[in-house]
Amino acid sequence: MQFRPCIDIHEGKVKQIVGGSLRDTGDATKINFVSGQDSAFYAKLYAQYGIRGGHVILLTPPGNPAYEATREQAMLALRTYPGGLQVGGGITPENAGEYLDAGASHVVVTSYVFRNGRIDYDHLENMFRAVGREHLVIDLSCRKKQDAYYIVTDRWQNYTEEKLDRKMLAFFEKYCDEFLIHAVDVEGKASGIETELAGMLGQYEGNVITYAGGIHSMDDLRLLKLLGRNRVNATIGSALDLFGGSMAFEEVLRTIAE
Repeated sequence: MQFRPCIDIHEGKVKQIVGGSLRDTGDATKINFVSGQDSAFYAKLYAQYGIRGGHVILLTPPGNPAYEATREQAMLALRTYPGGLQVGGGITPENAGEYLDAGASHVVVTSYVFRNGRIDYDHLENMFRAVGREHLVIDLSCRKKQDAYYIVTDRWQNYTEEKLDRKMLAFFEKYCDEFLIHAVDVEGKASGIETELAGMLGQYEGNVITYAGGIHSMDDLRLLKLLGRNRVNATIGSALDLFGGSMAFEEVLRTIAE
C-alpha cells in the first residue's frame, strides 16, 4: 500500500467536495474545504516527501466560465512537480498531450471511454493509441445499486450499465497502467470505507489500484490495508489535515509504512 495524494480543483481553487453532490448546473455542490493555497503549494509538498502518483482532478467542466482558471491551476501543479502527478477531468486524445507535456506522468479518464451507459470501444482504442498504456489511468469510480457496483460518469452524475468486478478490471488492464476507483457514495463524507468494494479490489492481482472514499481515521486506513491485502493504495481528501480534516499527514505516512 502507498499513499496517493490528491489536488482537486473546482472553479479555480483547491477544494474538497462531497463528490456525489457535483452537478453541471445549479448550486447543489457541497463543499467541505476551500484552500487558501494554490495547487503549487500541494505539489511542492508532495515532491518534498517524494510521494508520486497523486492525482490532480479538474472538477469544473469545459464550457463553464471557471474552467480556464481550473485548468491553469492544474497546469501549475503539473509544472511544479513534473513526473510526480497524474491529471484527470475532461481528458481526450486531443488534449492529453498538453497535460503530458506539462509534466503529468499519466492522464486519468472515465467519461471519455464510457458513452451512453456502455464501454465505448472506439474511444478506448483512440485514447490508448494517443498516450500509450504506460501513461493511462482508467477511473472506474462507482456507486452501489441493488447488489452490485456500477461505473458512474460525468462527474459521477450518471450511472452506466457496466458493473465493476474483477472481470472488468481484467479487461481494462490491457489498456492502462493503473486504476483509480472512488467509492462515490462515501466520497467526501468521512464516514468510513466501502468494505465490500475494498475487499473485492484486494482480490485482484493485476494493475495498481488506488482507492478513494470515506477514509477518516487511522483505523479506516488499517482496514483498507487489510481488506486490500496491502495491494490497494489510498487517497485521503477531506479527512486529511491538509484539507481541514483531523488525520495528520505525517501520521498517515507512518501508518501506511507500518
